[in-house]
Amino acid sequence: MGGYCDRVRVRLAPSPTGPPHVGNAYIGLFDYAFARREGGDFILRIEDTDRERSTRESEEAILEAFRWVGLEWDEGPDVGGPYGPYRQSERFDIYRQYARQLLEAGAAYHCFCTPERLADVRKRRQAQGLPSGYDRLCRQLSEEEVQRKLDAGVRHTVRLKVPLDGETRFEDLVRGAVIIRNSEIDDQVLLKSDGFPTYHLACVVDDHLMEISHVIRAEEWISSTPKHVLLYEAFGWEPPVFIHMPLLRNKDRSKISKRKNPTSLLWYREQGFLPEAMRNFLAMKGWSLGEDREVFGLGDMVENFTWDRVKTSGPVFDLKKLEWLNGEYLRAMTAEELLQRVLQEPYTRRAGERVEKLLAVTRLIRERIKRLCEFDELTNFFFEREPYEAADLIPKKHDADFVRRALREACELLEDSEDWSAEFLEGTLRGLAERQGWKRGALYMALRVAVTCRRVSTPLFETMEVLGKHECLERLQTALHKAAALD
Repeated sequence: MGGYCDRVRVRLAPSPTGPPHVGNAYIGLFDYAFARREGGDFILRIEDTDRERSTRESEEAILEAFRWVGLEWDEGPDVGGPYGPYRQSERFDIYRQYARQLLEAGAAYHCFCTPERLADVRKRRQAQGLPSGYDRLCRQLSEEEVQRKLDAGVRHTVRLKVPLDGETRFEDLVRGAVIIRNSEIDDQVLLKSDGFPTYHLACVVDDHLMEISHVIRAEEWISSTPKHVLLYEAFGWEPPVFIHMPLLRNKDRSKISKRKNPTSLLWYREQGFLPEAMRNFLAMKGWSLGEDREVFGLGDMVENFTWDRVKTSGPVFDLKKLEWLNGEYLRAMTAEELLQRVLQEPYTRRAGERVEKLLAVTRLIRERIKRLCEFDELTNFFFEREPYEAADLIPKKHDADFVRRALREACELLEDSEDWSAEFLEGTLRGLAERQGWKRGALYMALRVAVTCRRVSTPLFETMEVLGKHECLERLQTALHKAAALD
């Protein structure tokens, strides 16, 4: 389980350097499901050591987005806990203490190379076909030379002293043994010249002190894990269990990026994707419930969670698949539940309308809506008359004379009616088509455009019932005036 305790403890550690990334939620979902399945702890840690790019606004957006998607953490910067602080920017003294410990043990060394020299070394090594890492010049300095430079105040970093031969290995819980030759591992910077830690030192120290039993992260970190293993060895600590999840990918198999897919978790909320659909979708990207079951809840995932169900092939982040899944969840709701979700954000400008009408409209779009933000787009014509071209009234293979006659006779037939139910309207207008020898589809298309201002809309007769007699007849009259100008 790892070397710290008998209790499962996992952490999600985003960097607040931009919008909350959907990839973080993906990893967090597996953290959460595993912790809940094992009765363990799920910790949120903010890795804000990048002073130039980290902002408190980004951190707040991360917390908001993770709460929206349904990730509930047991410890974190906002809820506290016994292993805090949970922001790395509040733990700098801790990292410096452990860096000194490595220096004293001979497992790390001071590096006084300037950025200009490092850039030149990188360029020369690349030209020679060598790895672009550091050439370890300062590793050869004597203790006296190091002390003279320190006394003179020369800017420096602290680097990990990686063994020059042999190999480093670790067991990945879902991938098996990973072995990397030490000659391929760079002498990683642990403390930068400003005294701030790099990710590598900070995450290892924090994971140890916070008693993290399992480190779950994306596969892009596999190449860094040997450095972390070496740090654990240098400190004399037992490493946690490592699990590297497959990366979310674009359709071309490249790593998911905002150039090809929206990556901000808050964008998906703004677009009206349900958090339960997003959780379901992300779970399917790296895990399988079995029996080809695609629609399942977080409770199902927790109850059935095992690591042998993890799929290590790169999952494609397919927005159309997410839309389909979101639609499945929306259609499973009652009209009342769906309307409540629409009004929560809100996703509509119609919140001031009568609830009865909003509910009636919601019932008609429930089978069509894929995102909550589509509510107004699908329903605007119920609340206002939209512009359309007179030519739109003409069905295929028909002419303006047919439109004028059809609209006029429909108006005359309906204006004295006291019944305005969908059943009555369908029977009456079907009868009109039969008596006149018209194709029903042609009549209904002309009426649809006249009443809804669109060629594609919610079911015609149910729509007319919701709009009401007065509004429908006025719209039919307006359409007649438009049709009068048609050739």
